[in-house]
Amino acid sequence: MTLENKKDILIKLGEFLSQFSTDEETPGNGQELTSEFEKLILLSQSYNGWFTPEHVRFALSSWARALTADNLNEWLQPYDFNLVNQKTVALIMAGNVPLVGFHDFISVFLSGHRALIKTSSNDQLLLPFIVKYLISIAPELQGQFSFTEKLQDFDAVIATGSNNTARYFEYYFRDKPSIIRKNRNSVAVLTGNESHAELVALGEDIFRYFGLGCRNVSKLFVPRDYNFDPFFAAMYEYKDVIYYEKYANNYDYNKAVFLMSNFKLLDNEFLTLKEDSSYSSPISSIFYEYYDDLDAINSRLQNDSEQIQCIVSSVANNAIPFGKAQKPELWDYADNVDTLRFLLSL
Repeated sequence: MTLENKKDILIKLGEFLSQFSTDEETPGNGQELTSEFEKLILLSQSYNGWFTPEHVRFALSSWARALTADNLNEWLQPYDFNLVNQKTVALIMAGNVPLVGFHDFISVFLSGHRALIKTSSNDQLLLPFIVKYLISIAPELQGQFSFTEKLQDFDAVIATGSNNTARYFEYYFRDKPSIIRKNRNSVAVLTGNESHAELVALGEDIFRYFGLGCRNVSKLFVPRDYNFDPFFAAMYEYKDVIYYEKYANNYDYNKAVFLMSNFKLLDNEFLTLKEDSSYSSPISSIFYEYYDDLDAINSRLQNDSEQIQCIVSSVANNAIPFGKAQKPELWDYADNVDTLRFLLSL
């Protein structure tokens, strides 16, 4: 199968996924696969309580927007796809946000390798269905993708997990070519001059997927005299998040822990802000830290780059715009590791 054939297949997948971007009823065409996928979107929450239909549909719509001819051509243009030896690449996927490992999956597909996939128990419905759809439109893909609980007979691995599991992965796969991903967090660098619209967009970076993704902002850097009132006014747009029980339980618990420890908090009844030097904040809380010099912050973030997934700001180095943290481009590689380059070099 040529690269052009593969791109055409992914474009068709993007068109298929675009049907599921809202809560409105999918346009009726009587297709059995369409109806089946609608049911899986709703069923996903029973496997992972954080996977609300809204967030699943957001993930699907993001991929629908990404899988276009223009985006695929721009992404793939720098690479040489003259594959010599087809390999089997094991994919160990996380389950913190819907389809979090999908970029690795399509990278293996485009590179011409076989994918041996171990899904997370928290996200075990969506990708198997997408594979089923791909085979329905391109039967020659049968055998290119397989799912397993126990990995064996593979040549390389891409694994995503916590810092603890990463140590296990690094030892267990020490003799295999690998990409091992660990915990990362995202930050925002503010100046106090942001508009209300920019701060509302920052709320999307904070609250999308309830803050569970590595691209979610979990830490703010603010100038010494920063006024948090405009920030909280913008966050009010997301007040309904507290009506989701799992989020509310985390908010109550984490707030209680902070208060019992006599930590000083800023609070708007659905989000707490705590001054803390760490990058990783618990669900329903954002850490913040004051700065006096922007150059010093840029230097620190560069030094801590292995802990940081992305930076949201209008002034910081290597930053992305407000509201774009959970809308990466195809060429925005996780951990800044070029997955396609790795796969094409096997």
